[in-house]
Amino acid sequence: MAKFYTGIGSRQTPKDILMLMTTIARKLAALGWTLRSGGADGADSAFESGAGLKNIYLAHHATPASTAIAARFHPAWNRCSEFARKLHGRNSFQVLGSDLNTPSSFLLCWTQDGCTCHADRTIKTGGTGTAISIADHFGVPVFNLARVDHLARLFKFIG
Repeated sequence: MAKFYTGIGSRQTPKDILMLMTTIARKLAALGWTLRSGGADGADSAFESGAGLKNIYLAHHATPASTAIAARFHPAWNRCSEFARKLHGRNSFQVLGSDLNTPSSFLLCWTQDGCTCHADRTIKTGGTGTAISIADHFGVPVFNLARVDHLARLFKFIG
């Protein structure tokens, strides 16, 4: 059975964290994990460069069903452009899979504020916040590399 994880984060992720993301993605690939990500610069690209099997979801992949999920969790949906709504809609696939019914085993990210759940989301969480909120709602553990203790927690989680 396939093992999926979501690897995402800020376009402004620090360079040392980007290198760590690529290294983690390589290790996860060797353990048979499949990456789900969004193809953006920064964190997404770092994960993708280290991944083996991967599902990359872009804005044009968004569907009415995926954008409806994202709309439930975005704090200012009415202020988003159509393209921004599609970007957030693709976040639903990153966490829940192409069928929107196969959640990732965990979400690994970096955000400026270290957010790990919907309740802790701030403006500094950025667009990654929608995926974090979806993961939180669906019981997908979130590991944020802005938190020093989360790397050890991640490796304990994946064994």
